[in-house]
Amino acid sequence: MNGQTRETLANEIWRACDILRSDNNCTGAMEYIEHLSWLLFLKFLDAQEEEWEAQAKLAGRTYERILDGDLRWSAWATKDWPADKLLEFVHGRLIPYLQSLGGDPLRDTIRSIFAERNVIVCASGYNLKEVLQIIDKIDFHNQDDIFTVSQVYEELLRRLGNENQLAGEFYTPRPVVRFVVEVVDPKIGETVYDPACGSCGFLVQAYLWMKRYEKTLEDHKILQERTFYGQEKKPIPALLGLMNMVLHGITAPRVIRKNTLEENIRNPSERYDVILTNPPFGGKEGKHIQSNFPIKSSRTELLFLQHIMKKLKPKDGARCGMVVPEGTLFSGGAFASVKKELLEQFNLHTIVSLPPGTFAPYSNDVKTALIFFERPGPTKEIWYYELPLPEGLKKFNKTNPIKDEHFNEARELYKAWLAYRKGEGPREACLSERSWIVSVEEIKAKGYDLSARNPNRKEAVDLPSPVEILSSLLEREREILDTLDELNEILGNNYK
Repeated sequence: MNGQTRETLANEIWRACDILRSDNNCTGAMEYIEHLSWLLFLKFLDAQEEEWEAQAKLAGRTYERILDGDLRWSAWATKDWPADKLLEFVHGRLIPYLQSLGGDPLRDTIRSIFAERNVIVCASGYNLKEVLQIIDKIDFHNQDDIFTVSQVYEELLRRLGNENQLAGEFYTPRPVVRFVVEVVDPKIGETVYDPACGSCGFLVQAYLWMKRYEKTLEDHKILQERTFYGQEKKPIPALLGLMNMVLHGITAPRVIRKNTLEENIRNPSERYDVILTNPPFGGKEGKHIQSNFPIKSSRTELLFLQHIMKKLKPKDGARCGMVVPEGTLFSGGAFASVKKELLEQFNLHTIVSLPPGTFAPYSNDVKTALIFFERPGPTKEIWYYELPLPEGLKKFNKTNPIKDEHFNEARELYKAWLAYRKGEGPREACLSERSWIVSVEEIKAKGYDLSARNPNRKEAVDLPSPVEILSSLLEREREILDTLDELNEILGNNYK
């Protein structure tokens, strides 16, 4: 570990963050984490290319480096530059080269990350030199170093969410991620896909979950090369996600910069065994994107749900765990049409209603739920669980965030529900004050309303909280505005 302990290395990385934070070009968490990420990535890539080069030599092949000559980390990052010359090299030589790469998936991904934005670089060459010295001490051939950096990086992503609400677009609270992965239970040999991967929390956690079953070199190769697939529309989340996967041990992650909704899902290019995701909601897409979907809607959450349904392999056992806004559960119109298809083609077996503030402070108080569905369908009955807030808390927040232990009861009751579905346990074991089962006939009778209305609540205390009422009102308002937009467009077209 180059003589460093884990604690020393962690402290040094935090010192690098402090240096970047003080720089005039890195005014907030987003900027300094972005800057640190691309430097870490280039340091990692240098170590990885050394390994690929050595493997090629043993096999009697030649290896063409992505970064060679004066662009190798060991050539420029360790050089004792004058501060102004270092910045001149980074802006005039290094970044333009990274923006010109192409020809294979990894080079294309690197190009897309660096080409479509103004890359954050220190205003001070002296600050950059000091940060480079710290990062150069990291040994990416050493598992202790990688583990330490990954722990710091996860904490940085969490802090990014705390400091910047926009991080809610690509950061899902890890207790939610771990629960979803545990319920879906991906296995080695299955492909795992996240169509809106952001910082790759779901893919990383799936890897950590599956790695426990790794027994052979072939298992290792499958996990590294043929298991994890992610797509991300925006370049900065793609960079953060790529780095997050690398730091957790996935050395050749297949993270692609792409607007997922641009794919025409009538003829999906590739399908997957498992999908784990928290797709963006609250956004709107234009007609050219809507034309890729059988059921038209401007709402991103509904388009992503259709995408996911089409991207699951048409085989028994293909399954999905995902986050949806509560509006998806109760909305009618196009939403009802998609939910009808979901219930007919898949077994929507579980819905977990999350309490207000679950995603605080990463996003506004949009009430959310977790839905889990699998092939084959159709759905016959759905198990609901209403996750409670800790006593005395009206909502989760920055000071009191959701934690793994808040899912303990859900885990135990879900195991009982799974046992019942397999014919290995009684139905009553999965029922409680906070869990219940609804038949698909009831859902159909309510116009495909999947709302989590707990029948066990006493009428006197069945009033929703003010936060829940506000969330519901905002969702209804969005529905009305969308309908008005559609009417306005129809009328506009008719009178042209």
